[in-house]
Amino acid sequence: MSKVAFHTLGCKVNQYETEAMKEQFRAKGFEVVGEEDFADVYIINTCTVTNLADRKSRQYIRRMKRVSPEALVAVTGCYSQVKPEELSAMEEVNIVTGNGEKGKLIEYVLKALEQKEREDITCVLPYDELRTYNDRGIITSMDTRTRAYIKIQEGCDRFCSYCMIPFARGHVRSRSPEEILLEAKALVDKGFKELVLTGINTALYGMEADFPFQLMEDEVGMRGIEIIIKRINSLEGDFRIRLSSMEPTVVDEAYVKRVLKYEKLCPHLHLSVQSGSNKIIKAMNRHYTREEYLGIVKALRSFDEGYGITTDIIVGFPTEEDEDFQDSLDLIKEVGFSKVHIFKYSKRTGTKAAKMKGQVSDSLKADRSKEMSKVSIESANAFLDSLKGQIRTVLFEEIKEGVISGYSENYIKVYCSIEDENSGLLNSLVKVRLLEIYEDGMKGEIVNE
Repeated sequence: MSKVAFHTLGCKVNQYETEAMKEQFRAKGFEVVGEEDFADVYIINTCTVTNLADRKSRQYIRRMKRVSPEALVAVTGCYSQVKPEELSAMEEVNIVTGNGEKGKLIEYVLKALEQKEREDITCVLPYDELRTYNDRGIITSMDTRTRAYIKIQEGCDRFCSYCMIPFARGHVRSRSPEEILLEAKALVDKGFKELVLTGINTALYGMEADFPFQLMEDEVGMRGIEIIIKRINSLEGDFRIRLSSMEPTVVDEAYVKRVLKYEKLCPHLHLSVQSGSNKIIKAMNRHYTREEYLGIVKALRSFDEGYGITTDIIVGFPTEEDEDFQDSLDLIKEVGFSKVHIFKYSKRTGTKAAKMKGQVSDSLKADRSKEMSKVSIESANAFLDSLKGQIRTVLFEEIKEGVISGYSENYIKVYCSIEDENSGLLNSLVKVRLLEIYEDGMKGEIVNE
């Protein structure tokens, strides 16, 4: 039995697609081993959001080739899609496929393993051909036994001025609602307690002009992802739904109010803002204002004061002045994010921002990143403080040395002391009273109902 190892970089979509590839390889008789283990085949599912992501992919390729010099190395994903020539030029790499050919990677691997003398394979469809959603069937297993990702959408047409993802993922295309519902039901039947709806830009789900939605009687007037949430929400079972992210470039205050009514939907959203300055938001080609973003936040928090909101912010975008950076700091304080993912602007060849005047020095980016990190930690702690005494539902995922931990519905890591490690609380949704800030989350006590 040949052994295959997977290494995944980047977003939840990549994580989902890696799970799909694992199922394909298992079906062909491969044994899936850990990413640092000896293997006959290594699959690297790459990201290209930053230069650092590219470098991490190359480093892993070289490291694992040293572990297993005779191994077959196959590289796929976003880095492969936009810069296949860089990866093909690496002597350690045998196969390079883009995102459009990811589902066929198993075929290329089997072909290469049969060859006495390996011939390198590169197969990357051009951007304009990435127009069809390629469904790889129903996925019923995940590395985690509690939380499962469901990919519902592919591609993006927003073309933010700093971003390579539209070029890496292609045109917007949505997965059939029937396939999504079948997968959701199968995962619930398997015992997963949290379904995470994910995509390259989930807010664009079903927005294509020719997307064949067949609305039910009680869905007239609905659009897009709301229909999927409504249908999954109606499934029987003890589980919850989480949206991985939504883009304020697509949704507005009125739209988020519409989707808040579904009782299984978690009160947590990753709502990427990227900057608190209207000048910089416009330069990024993101179609909203600071004020509109705050309107969405107000709608979420009016529904639930403890609504968890996480975000991404770029520091050092071209033309960012001190006042623009201060706008971002002020926004963090005003919103009270539970977590801010901070990125130093990374120049990506082929994007409009790479050619902009007013590039910010690396040293200033580093200083601003450090200052923003302090403010974001203060914001997170203030948010956690506001939750003290609240009762939240926690999905327990791990027990270690008498402490059971998991995430609340508003995405706070919660730790509870437990006397009986065989209590049956793992993979259960349990009411917990939040007590105080602890490590990367909060301490809690289980509420006996």
